[in-house]
Amino acid sequence: MGVEQVTGPVAFHGEGPVWHPGWGGLRFVDMLAGDVLRLATDGAVERRHVGSVAAAVRPRQGGGAVIGVERGFALEDPDGTVTTLPQVWSDPGVRMNEGGCDPDGRFYCGSMAYDQSPGAASVYRLAPDGSVEVVLERVTVSNGLEWSPDGSRAYYNDTATFAISVFDYDPGLGLTNRRTFARLPDGGRPDGLTVDAEGGVWTAVSNAGAVYRYSAAGVLEEKLAVPARKVTACTFGGDHLDQLFITTSQENVDTREDPLAGSLFRADVGITGLPVRVFAG
Repeated sequence: MGVEQVTGPVAFHGEGPVWHPGWGGLRFVDMLAGDVLRLATDGAVERRHVGSVAAAVRPRQGGGAVIGVERGFALEDPDGTVTTLPQVWSDPGVRMNEGGCDPDGRFYCGSMAYDQSPGAASVYRLAPDGSVEVVLERVTVSNGLEWSPDGSRAYYNDTATFAISVFDYDPGLGLTNRRTFARLPDGGRPDGLTVDAEGGVWTAVSNAGAVYRYSAAGVLEEKLAVPARKVTACTFGGDHLDQLFITTSQENVDTREDPLAGSLFRADVGITGLPVRVFAG
């Protein structure tokens, strides 16, 4: 499975790729620049500033997007107008980091301390009516979150644990029964993740220049090498959801030694992904 470079190093801290036909394809974020990026059909990258941090982006049911911003959430209307919702917390030392939508149309975004203080972060859930609830506390670097094809399980990365967690999911109870799904080998740091149509879990490994695929049973089956060391997230895209798009970062990277850091990559991995789950608000 070869990895193809799609763009040059367009992002300082590329993250959170999402494919949605209603957007015309792929969006991802340059997180610490506060920008949402769009990959145009001709390969150009369009950039839009939405705040001091753009942590995660997902489509809204009626058009536009929901966005995790530095200390809360913002809503993009179909006409492109962005409205920032009230701050969820006031501590300037903590910011949003990654998120995703559950099968019932609620948007989750997890946080992290800028200095990565252990246990300083939480995962928040934005309901379609605009209410916000804390669903997980005492996390350190909240990262990938995605559901199994049948919606009964949710996979989650707190990077500092060096492992992928799995929860049971119920619309009323939410995330319950957290346990370890897989522990990455060799001190691998799990970052953004996605789930394929067979229930396999693909996780970026931010200190290994790789994406790993685990079977639904938690067995490591593939290691996909990426020609930039700090790999941050991945998602399935393309008209048939058969291409894996991969983001990378320049943060704390010597770009003289790693000149492709911050580029977007793509791989044909012989399997399809799942359509993005949208925010119902």
